[in-house]
This record gives sequence, C-alpha cells and structure tokens, in this order.
Amino acid sequence: VIKPSLGAIRVAGLDPFANVEALRRIGLCPEADAVYEDLSALAFVSSMAELSGFAPAEAQRRATEALTAFGLKDAMGRRMGGYSRGMRQRAKLAQAMVHDPDVLLLDEPLTGTDPVSRATILGEVRRRADAGGLVIFSTHVLHEVEALTNNLLLIADGHLVAQGRASEIRALLDEHPHHIQVECDRPR
Repeated sequence: VIKPSLGAIRVAGLDPFANVEALRRIGLCPEADAVYEDLSALAFVSSMAELSGFAPAEAQRRATEALTAFGLKDAMGRRMGGYSRGMRQRAKLAQAMVHDPDVLLLDEPLTGTDPVSRATILGEVRRRADAGGLVIFSTHVLHEVEALTNNLLLIADGHLVAQGRASEIRALLDEHPHHIQVECDRPR
C-alpha cells in the first residue's frame, strides 16, 4: 500500500503498485477481523476467488477445498457473524490462499485459535512453503515462528534489527528470559 522511500519492491518481477497481475500473486491474511459477518464463509471465500479472476464455478470449488483444508467443512455454509475468533481466522486464511498466491502475507494468523486449529494452520502454511511459495509470517510470539522455520528477520519500528537462526535471535533479545544453570560441588 505504501511505496518504499528507498529501494524497490517486486512481486514475481512485477511492480505491485496499482498492478492487478502482481496483486493476484499475493495472498493476505490481515490481523484485523476483516470478514463480512452476514456472508457464509463459502460465499466470502468464493467471492475473493472470483475477484482474483476465477469463474464462479471454479471459485466455488476452490473455496470449498480451501475451507475444508482449514477445518471449516461443516461450518462453511453458516454466517461468519456466528463464528468464533479462531474460525474467523481460518476463514481469512482460506481466502488468502484460495487463489494459490506466490506470496503469502500473514499478520498474526494464530490469534484466537485453539491448539487443534493452530496445528491445522501451521500445517497448511508449511505445505504452502514446501510447495515453493514465499510466506511472510508476522508475529510477536517467537515460538510460533520457530514451529515453521529457523530463518528469522526481527523488525522493530520498521527497521531490520537482526536476522538469522532462531537461537541467534533469541540470544540477542535483551528482555527475553534466559535459563542459567549453575553447577558446583556444594550448591548451598
């Protein structure tokens, strides 16, 4: 949305600003609860697929597959206004992935989810990454990222402050609690 003040951004070699083709290659799951409460999850995700260029029948098929993958098969016909926070998250993730984007932007995708939903979500994200997609996973919870990858970028106030393996990043965090083991002959 905001053009960089320095450098350039490319999505699959394309300038993404006001470029429909480049934007079709991006899947976004925002942190904000961006769903239409009066729509069913199937109608919501199908509509998003149609906006990405799929014919209605193909959009419906893809939406059904995406919602099923995120454990919403039995609830996809219900209004999203009656969904729990975790169900809404899974519907948002389904719409982010329904069009098979090259780049997946996930902002706090595990917020409000239970352990079973978390496992489902992480499995689908891992599957997307293993298939060659680029996944950018934004979270404040380090162990969530460690469940997916060991390659991390730490950004503070819009600036890259560290990058590397999870253990290297963890060692750099001043406010993170550390475990110290003291060994001696006479512990008292």
